[in-house]
Amino acid sequence: MIVSINQPAYLPWLGYFHRIAVSDLHIVLDHVQFEKNSFTNRNRLRAAGGPVWLSVPVRTSGRFGALPIADLEIADAGWRRKHWDTMRFAYAKAPFFAAHERFFRELYAREWPRLAPLNEAITGELCAAFDIATPRVRSSDLGVGGSKGELVLNLCRAVGATTYLSGPLGRDYLDPEAFAAAGIVLAFHNYEHPEYRQVLPGFEPFMAAPDLLFNHGPDSPRILRGKFL
Repeated sequence: MIVSINQPAYLPWLGYFHRIAVSDLHIVLDHVQFEKNSFTNRNRLRAAGGPVWLSVPVRTSGRFGALPIADLEIADAGWRRKHWDTMRFAYAKAPFFAAHERFFRELYAREWPRLAPLNEAITGELCAAFDIATPRVRSSDLGVGGSKGELVLNLCRAVGATTYLSGPLGRDYLDPEAFAAAGIVLAFHNYEHPEYRQVLPGFEPFMAAPDLLFNHGPDSPRILRGKFL
């Protein structure tokens, strides 16, 4: 069984979804410490003036070092209008924005006290749109301890992984010998970002995944998986 693990992200990029798609099980790493300036609560959309960062404000004051991602509280509601306005103005002319407008309009109309359910709702919707049926489980539900490479290995053991598909940065902290001793193949995911037609001239890679969806709709799963236009 191929297992992948990643921290939850706000409006994740395409590589995030591709790794889930090629896994048999995906673990959402939500019980670890929140890292400031990570993609957990922010990402980019392509607007007329260039890529725009959208950040969800979270309460962190005095809590760093003891702030699991699953417990992150959203600081205020003002961000919702800004994010929705930025998205709809940037993609109003995209061919498939209208097909997905209702979900995002209702998403940003709803109050979200915590970040984790917001990210889970977005990831679930985008997985469905990209035809990704891989089951997802939360690390906070698995009761596994450890840190960094040890934690990853323990999570893999807990779910019966035979292969762990790591992101490229895993090379810096994972112990191949420990995985081999546990009978788990260690593989690395190196996603080649596809180039596709965007509503604005030229191409800007590494945008949040809705960029592909709004521009290509039902053809998005094929493009995501690397069969380029």
